[in-house]
Amino acid sequence: MMDVEEIFLEDDLDILDIIEMGFPRRVYTRKQHFNDMDDLTFFKRFRLLKNTVLHVLELIEEQLEYPHDLNNSVSPINQLLTTLRFYASSGHVSQVADFMGMHESTACRLIARVSRILAGLYKNFVKLPQPEEIVHIQTEFYQIAKFPRVIGAVDGTHMKIQSPGGDDAEVFRNRKGWFSINTQIICDANLNLLDVVARWPGSTHDNTIFNNCVVRRKFEQGNFPNCILLADMLRNDTC
Repeated sequence: MMDVEEIFLEDDLDILDIIEMGFPRRVYTRKQHFNDMDDLTFFKRFRLLKNTVLHVLELIEEQLEYPHDLNNSVSPINQLLTTLRFYASSGHVSQVADFMGMHESTACRLIARVSRILAGLYKNFVKLPQPEEIVHIQTEFYQIAKFPRVIGAVDGTHMKIQSPGGDDAEVFRNRKGWFSINTQIICDANLNLLDVVARWPGSTHDNTIFNNCVVRRKFEQGNFPNCILLADMLRNDTC
């Protein structure tokens, strides 16, 4: 009878034999969804209009281009579409890879890369109003419900995640029973994002997030005089 080390050695040799057999590498046919889909179908699959995708692509295309013309490299537009499809499909990488015509590991790598690049644009688009913008925003809120002085609406929403595992996993389980990040979002009257806090586990109460956020401190320090953040009735503290 072989001991454990001999069994592992036999397994390793079997694996090497399989590798040396030289199975042909699968060649994937890249899908050209941007050109092939009509506008409605494209919107349903990627949750953005084609013009919007082109605008985003223009902002990040240089960072998506490879330094060398690699064989069968993924075009910048397909890198972006792979990532957008991942966002729109509840995070099933294998399905995204099949949909885009690429290997799962390629899709996973692209999604991580493009996501980091997109996150780098945060400060360009998500920011609190400047003094010269406040009156205009207050007017837009007032036109909705005759509520004066409002410059933003704040609330929390749960972003579903897989269990992170480990001793602290249950901290991420929200009151509905699933794992999430409790994300605080502030938007203006046109639903443009003004601030996002996405770092608190799902069990955290909305009040805790708001009481510890930078925006609350800015209001307390008087950076937004004569201004109001509109929140739901469950918040004990208001600005």
